[in-house]
Amino acid sequence: MKKFMKEITLFIIQLLIFYLFPLFAKQIDAIGMVLFLITATFVLSALMGIISTNKIKYFYPLITAILFIPSVFIYYNESALIHSVWYFVVSVVDRNGHNQIICKIIVKPQHDRCK
Repeated sequence: MKKFMKEITLFIIQLLIFYLFPLFAKQIDAIGMVLFLITATFVLSALMGIISTNKIKYFYPLITAILFIPSVFIYYNESALIHSVWYFVVSVVDRNGHNQIICKIIVKPQHDRCK
């Protein structure tokens, strides 16, 4: 369990963003909410790609999309289900993009992280 502590922390933060933020964000319009959630997912995905060395980071996009689905029925309507696809795509693109940048600029390409 200690092995995955960083990843679990990021999953909990993502969960809190999906479920607690809408409770306190009644003043924000729908577009503002979507932009905040996508930006938060983008940042958390980057952190997952940067700090995680475990293979569970490859499941982050899928878990993020699945975590969002119940919030659709709690806070939004069924038309918001498409957003789970967006969060999946943003997580995949960002996690892979940051990993490639780190491997080319910061870490030597022979490093285990870049394989």
